[in-house]
Amino acid sequence: MTRRLVLYEDRHWRDLRPLTDLLPVPALTFGASDVARRWLEAARLPLLALEARASAVACWQDAPPTAGATPAPDDEVLAVNAAALPGPWLAAVLEGRAPGLYVGPNDQIAAARAPFRALAPALGRAEAFETALLGLGLPAFPADATFLRFPWHLIEHQAAALIGDLDARPAVKEGDVHPAAVLLMPERITIEAGARVDALAVLDARGGPIRIERNALVFPHTHVTGPCRVGAGTQLLGGVIGASTIGPGCRIAGEVDTCVWQGWSNKRHHGFVGHSAIGPWVNLGALTTTSDLKNNYGEVRARIGGREIATGTNKLGSVLGAHVKTGIGTLLPTGAVVGTGANLFGGGRFAPKDVPSFAWWDGGQAIEHDLERFLATARTALGRRDQVLSPADEQALRALHAATRSERMATA
Repeated sequence: MTRRLVLYEDRHWRDLRPLTDLLPVPALTFGASDVARRWLEAARLPLLALEARASAVACWQDAPPTAGATPAPDDEVLAVNAAALPGPWLAAVLEGRAPGLYVGPNDQIAAARAPFRALAPALGRAEAFETALLGLGLPAFPADATFLRFPWHLIEHQAAALIGDLDARPAVKEGDVHPAAVLLMPERITIEAGARVDALAVLDARGGPIRIERNALVFPHTHVTGPCRVGAGTQLLGGVIGASTIGPGCRIAGEVDTCVWQGWSNKRHHGFVGHSAIGPWVNLGALTTTSDLKNNYGEVRARIGGREIATGTNKLGSVLGAHVKTGIGTLLPTGAVVGTGANLFGGGRFAPKDVPSFAWWDGGQAIEHDLERFLATARTALGRRDQVLSPADEQALRALHAATRSERMATA
């Protein structure tokens, strides 16, 4: 009997907004790759299907391919919740003799095993997939799984994920390392082909492994501390950067600590960004700074989907959706959540802690960002990286703009 993998997005994807405004949960950058590819490596099964919002999947340009052959009716399918992190609990799921539903804390489904004939009617109906699992009448078993339920969980768990992902592979040195660069614990440092590490750069892997991916550049006077993944084509332009996952095509300088960058974003200048989750195509103006610790060292609260939520941590900077722009000197308060497409240019003043999507904040009030002007700026930003705004991206942005209008009106 063969097994196949189905990776699905459950009903809690909204709790990961604004990171999931335009992308499905499996596409989120996390650890050394993305959520989907971490699951493919952990399960080591061919991917039968991705069950997630069609509009979000259409915006995911790097989705892993699915296997073409249709399983036999009695072939077993392992359906896993993309928001669940692979861990020791997975072995019990794979080794169990009987089909079943594996349920984590707060009754959130982590995985299910069932024959293909049982799941086949639900395939291609992403928003009904989880309901179909519950309707199969499978016996339920506990699973001690950890979930990426809210954006700050990516920040909380990414260091351990990075260490596990990067230490599992042998370090290689295929790129160009200047003799005057300093590599501490080089046996934990990978520099892929086409990458370059300049003179007076320091890669310090004593606290965790480091991977510099293909065509990435590490400029002089850059201090990288592990664990850290620097995505393909990213440029580190000086400063102290550590304990972070940085997706492809970024431009990063200044002080960055314990962050997850989805990719294609700019922070070219000084300013501190810590314990933050940054969506794609974000541009942070010079001296943009996040606060990631309250003066009383207390628990940070953040607003997601109109609800104020206790995060369970005293270290949380900002969560920024795709295409967010900040002007010079922007100050972001502890636990700020800035929606997709927002533009903040009230330099020297603390921005609001909860900024709706497509808001235009001038330091005093927030009004609605004109959609056509926003789209023109987005096309320009993508063009600077030799990318184009695809029809699927534009359609998703237009739909999100319409869907979030009431949120903007409430704060105007």
